[in-house]
Amino acid sequence: MAAWSCLVTGAGGFLGQKIISFLMEEKDLQEIRALDKNFRPDTREEFSKLQTKAKVTVLEGDILDAQCLRRACQGVSVVIHTAALIDVNGINPRQTIMDINLTGTQLLLEACVHASVPIFIYTSTVEIALPNNYNEIIHNAQEEENHECISTDPYPHSKKLAEKAVLAANGCTLKNGGTLHTCSLRPMYIYGEGNKLLLPIVMTALRTNGVLRKTGPLSLVNPVYVGNVAWAHILACRGLRDPKKAPNIQGQFYYISDDTPHQSYDDLNYIMCKEWGFCLDPKPTPPLFLLYWLAFLLEAVSFLLRPIYEYRPSFTRHLVVLTNSVYTFSYKKAQRDLGYEPRFSWEEAKQKTTEWIGSLVKLHKGTLKSKAQ
Repeated sequence: MAAWSCLVTGAGGFLGQKIISFLMEEKDLQEIRALDKNFRPDTREEFSKLQTKAKVTVLEGDILDAQCLRRACQGVSVVIHTAALIDVNGINPRQTIMDINLTGTQLLLEACVHASVPIFIYTSTVEIALPNNYNEIIHNAQEEENHECISTDPYPHSKKLAEKAVLAANGCTLKNGGTLHTCSLRPMYIYGEGNKLLLPIVMTALRTNGVLRKTGPLSLVNPVYVGNVAWAHILACRGLRDPKKAPNIQGQFYYISDDTPHQSYDDLNYIMCKEWGFCLDPKPTPPLFLLYWLAFLLEAVSFLLRPIYEYRPSFTRHLVVLTNSVYTFSYKKAQRDLGYEPRFSWEEAKQKTTEWIGSLVKLHKGTLKSKAQ
């Protein structure tokens, strides 16, 4: 294959950094452009260490800046779009989430057309295919079943609309007369070293004598390790660049899971943390139907107050379903079309994540002790 280059958005994030480290192994790759709103100094340092075969160009810019996106896409062969505002708790204003996740994706697609970038790979989420109530069970679902979450919560809604835009753009004509080919990957809940959702749970537990707050005791899900999600992006990139494989991948979406055992979110957190003396909160949780209807009332209050006051519920029906339902998905289609097999086993993923949590415990226990003195 000819020399090529790749733009990764959200490159400073949990998943983006892994994708870039794996891209460095790819043949004939001349340049990786790493785009994010800002980069931590340690991330910049890591990227500088990676520059062996391919050049890593770090670009700081806003996903809503159309001119920035056009410059970033100029001369690029592939775009991997991981940038997103992940907000399942409704902390950020709805419009902000919609702007970043939907409008940002639309602007990036336009930039690809203008710069004649032929391949666009989108990082979606399993949340757009969740059950629509906590009684619905989804077991080892496949893409052909067309599960669709109808929640209007801003995060899943924005990601669903963005994925639709990406897949609809497949086959559109580029400025140079070429054709844009797209696909979308829907990973399960992603765990692993650097997980920003697990960090606050660990920090809270350190302040409460190692008691882990329950987040999803009734769930049964198949989480996926970050390294395996990154690997799936590499395989999607290879597939869309391969004339023989590409026709089967273009315009398709894929569930990305691995061989992590099916378990609850709470069990996953406990397994990763127990080596460091953590335990699950023994207190019982309220009945699920009560949580669901309380969430409905909070949403109703938010709706009624909207003309005069922006009230954000502490939790929503979507969050209750997300954290307390049964939903698992198969990666057979990715296996068939992309040649996907998990690069990391459950034992490897567990060990890497546990070691990362251990480093957090050692770092923050010292910080908490110094504050207490």
